[in-house]
Amino acid sequence: MEILRSSREIEQMRKAGLLVWEAHQVAAAKLRPGVTTGEIDAAIERFFQQHNAPPLFKGVPGPVPFPAVACISINEEVVHGIPGKRKLAEGDIVSIDTGCRLNGWCGDAAVTHPIGPVDPEVQRLLDVTRTVLELSIELIGTRSLWSEVAAEMEAYVKDNRFTVVEAFVGHGIGREMHEDPQVPNFASKQLRRKDDFPLVPGLVIAVEPMVNMGSKRVKVLRDHWTQVTADGRPSAHFEHTIAVTESGPYVLTAGPNGESW
Repeated sequence: MEILRSSREIEQMRKAGLLVWEAHQVAAAKLRPGVTTGEIDAAIERFFQQHNAPPLFKGVPGPVPFPAVACISINEEVVHGIPGKRKLAEGDIVSIDTGCRLNGWCGDAAVTHPIGPVDPEVQRLLDVTRTVLELSIELIGTRSLWSEVAAEMEAYVKDNRFTVVEAFVGHGIGREMHEDPQVPNFASKQLRRKDDFPLVPGLVIAVEPMVNMGSKRVKVLRDHWTQVTADGRPSAHFEHTIAVTESGPYVLTAGPNGESW
């Protein structure tokens, strides 16, 4: 059962969301060939420490607790990549997903960056994934049920000859990073039958399309966390924390002037 937040609570979540946006700016400033994913993660961790904002990802339970404050996933890595000694190279794409808790409220966002010039079809993958998130934000203000938004997101991706990852979905967010409801980026029969939810003021959700160039299937690596495309082709991931308000969608993880990244 989804939890509806008051306008005061949403403004508190906005403070956490803005800090997440700022953390992404810190990460983006470090992106260049030769930098390790571990260095990027360390910069985000220092930033959160400076603002007394506990990271959401570090220590998340699993076969092994997640060891970092950001998921950093390169090329065919879809999500949950573990930062370490790997160096970025020109032509890579790198997804950075991170979040924090500020004064008890959570923010969560992801963006996929190109490292220098990338293959035109890879750039198109990034553009389509970013655009489908932007489309979802627009639709939240004009549709009454999430299934209506999810169906249009899925159709947009398919029309562009890419595939929507179905193994992972977005989520409600508030006092905890993962709350009800689940927020898929595709319109399954189960969503329409039993898992749909109304887009009403007070709802706060993290919408995070993951789009693959080839197969939608994914598999996990031996580190127990990193998810990669089954066919080894690239994947992109974008995410915002979004509140539904009386005046329309409010992107809590946007910049101070509403900019995304």
